[in-house]
Amino acid sequence: MDRRRVLKNMGLSLGYMVATPTLLSIVQSCKNEPAITWTPDFLTQSEGSVLTKLVDIILPKTDTLSASEVQVDIFIDKFANEVMEKNQQDLFKMSMGKFLDKALADSGKVKADDLTAEDLEPVVASSLKYSKEDQTAMLESINKYTEAIEEGKTSTLDDETTRFAFANNLRGLVIWGYKASEYVGEEVLEYLPVPGEYIACGDVQELTGGKAWSL
Repeated sequence: MDRRRVLKNMGLSLGYMVATPTLLSIVQSCKNEPAITWTPDFLTQSEGSVLTKLVDIILPKTDTLSASEVQVDIFIDKFANEVMEKNQQDLFKMSMGKFLDKALADSGKVKADDLTAEDLEPVVASSLKYSKEDQTAMLESINKYTEAIEEGKTSTLDDETTRFAFANNLRGLVIWGYKASEYVGEEVLEYLPVPGEYIACGDVQELTGGKAWSL
């Protein structure tokens, strides 16, 4: 898959609606925080270490930087801490726990800190490798679960659906966070720091060579 081409042409359609100042402040704080000294705000240190490996499994380094190299892991942790509602935070934490349980069981390891990319990659793949029909059914189960929780009712999800919820949500957040980074905005997408002529109905192929505009 040509990741650069996909990122250039895909739109931001993940269902998250965040006020621009909020998103920009998160992106800016990630930019200013050295990744080598990163201490998660929402996740534990062990979970943060796993998250860094996971974001690079989803978007590894190719002809463009990897997700962790543009601090998508830090972005996701801050987004979860500062933007997600309580029920979304709880689902993210719970589903990540089920995902890690599977990775530890399959690898025979005890601590999340010991999990490698090689341990995690098969779990990511298996958690997303479902037919459209199965994914639709799982998403319906997740929606019913979240609605019940919001109403103060007791509800559960089976482990397989829970792992899908985490992997699917994480994949969307990684792509979103990557697109929101300064690097992608200026180096991968079409970037115009000083807007000029406004062409309302211009063809994207003519105006940018097919690239999406940087937000």
